[in-house]
Amino acid sequence: MKLTSLLSFGLVASWMVSSFSFLQAQGPAERLEMVKKAVGYLSDVGQAEDGSFSSKTGPGVTGLVVAGLLSVDLPPDHPVVAKSLKYLQSTRHEDGGLYAPKSTHANYETCLAIMAFSKANQDGKYTDLIRGAEKFVKLQQWDEGEGIKSDDVAYGGAGYGSKSRPDLSNTAFLIDALRSAGVSEEDEAIKKALAFVSRCQNLESANNRTEFASKINDGGFYYTPANGGDSMAGKEENGGLRSYASMTYAGMKSMIFAGVDKEDFRVKAAKKFLYNNYSVSTNPGMGSSGLYYYQHTMAKALAALGEKEFGAKDGNHDWKAELLIQLKNTQKENGSWTNPDARWMEGDPNLVTGYVLLTLAYLK
Repeated sequence: MKLTSLLSFGLVASWMVSSFSFLQAQGPAERLEMVKKAVGYLSDVGQAEDGSFSSKTGPGVTGLVVAGLLSVDLPPDHPVVAKSLKYLQSTRHEDGGLYAPKSTHANYETCLAIMAFSKANQDGKYTDLIRGAEKFVKLQQWDEGEGIKSDDVAYGGAGYGSKSRPDLSNTAFLIDALRSAGVSEEDEAIKKALAFVSRCQNLESANNRTEFASKINDGGFYYTPANGGDSMAGKEENGGLRSYASMTYAGMKSMIFAGVDKEDFRVKAAKKFLYNNYSVSTNPGMGSSGLYYYQHTMAKALAALGEKEFGAKDGNHDWKAELLIQLKNTQKENGSWTNPDARWMEGDPNLVTGYVLLTLAYLK
């Protein structure tokens, strides 16, 4: 083990010992132990000398990991966090975005950085950086700036920086980022994003007149109605885009964050789909693909609903306890998590461990 890793590990161990009593008050002992092991892995194995995580794919993973670490109560001046924040600052461009040079994922990378810096901005140190990044991602949003009108199915959505098309996953990250930065649900960017999110739901309504709305009509969500429509779960024979659980949690959460009431028919329709498709060990509709993305989105959505138990067709579930057990059973000896199904980069232990930390933030 290299000296810098030993020193870093020593700092982490020292911080964990001094903070044990505080963290223990934040949730079950199992959760504390999982966090300790995960931080040890990220410090000793995952983090590069420049403070980044998996930087060959751009700064997105670093932003996600830092947001995760801050979400489980590590302070901004913690050695691992501070080093990563410095790296993320180095990715800032004159346009306010935080992304890799020539990145085709500039919107995604900047949204994750906003989430990280917003959590670290306890003393206002990063306010100017956040405001600049906020302006950048708003410019990336599909709207009049791209020459489309409000009745276009792509309107209000966000996509990867390549601007090929907007999608629900990136739009959910956009809403998360803006809301974490203190942007009001009344902001025009949030309202536009909500219009796109509503069009990703298999539910015909005044909010959704896309060609796909009535073909399945099960209340679930899919990836995008833009560019002819796409669902990672595939299509029905009638051309309907199949709903799947990770996008349904993302859609439902995004609606709530955008100011939609929990009793709204769109939220209730999404809950009905999830009632019929509850799981903590698979991503219903996608199996093992995107499992850890699914779990973190599920936890955030159910926390937004404010329900301690989630009613499903097989009975009521203490979703926090069930997720905690599932994550405890899948943590590696070195403290990381990985998905044997490597689709969507979930073979990367840094990315997946970041997802899990974001999940654990809701399992207190």
